[in-house]
Amino acid sequence: MKLLNKIAVITGGNSGIGLATAHEFKAQGARVIIIGRKPDAVAAAAKEVGGDTIGLVADVSLVADIERAFAKIREQVGRVDILFANAGIAKFLPIAEVTEEFFLEHTAINVKGAYFTAQKALPLLSEGASIIFTSSTVSHFGMPGSSVYSMTKAALINLAKTLAVELAGRKIRVNVVSPGPIATPIFGKMGLTEEAQKEVGGAILAQVPLARFGEASEIAKAVAYLASSDAAYVTGTELLVDGGMAQG
Repeated sequence: MKLLNKIAVITGGNSGIGLATAHEFKAQGARVIIIGRKPDAVAAAAKEVGGDTIGLVADVSLVADIERAFAKIREQVGRVDILFANAGIAKFLPIAEVTEEFFLEHTAINVKGAYFTAQKALPLLSEGASIIFTSSTVSHFGMPGSSVYSMTKAALINLAKTLAVELAGRKIRVNVVSPGPIATPIFGKMGLTEEAQKEVGGAILAQVPLARFGEASEIAKAVAYLASSDAAYVTGTELLVDGGMAQG
């Protein structure tokens, strides 16, 4: 119960790594607030996590939505101790096929969304609070077709380092978790056919020294560590949870 009585906010908390982390935070004693775009999915996730979990609907690509979500959090719980800015999308195209719409969709959610989630949470963050961003192991090497996605995820690593210094006066720690290939629903949302998914999955797996996909629960435990007092002297750091993929 290392997160007992903590108030934890998770964007993209209704599926995959976000939902697994909601369960982990709850198991460690935190009160969880899930933010997601789809009302039905958010409601189902909040019910699944159970207890006093709160579900809020907001699109993090819209700053006004983020502001409304934190206004509700202020009204209902008054503070935030843990912010897991996890919402993101992952689609892949070679640079020759990338459209402006494709580019802006990724930057709006993965970069702008994470940035303004942190900004709008600031007035509610308690002294000693923890912010965690979700990046990706692909920030550390080149992978064909991932130019837009990888760029947006790499931006979050520097954002965390910068905010770690900027917010140190309030003892707010800012870190990044960078998953490798994880068995989550996002893998099926890349715009690929089932056959292409298998081909891509096999190619990715061949690059992982531990020779398997990770589980969302394994990322959740890493996030919980960064959120807890066990990581009290850890800030501005990236934690790779990728089965050794970045070392290949």
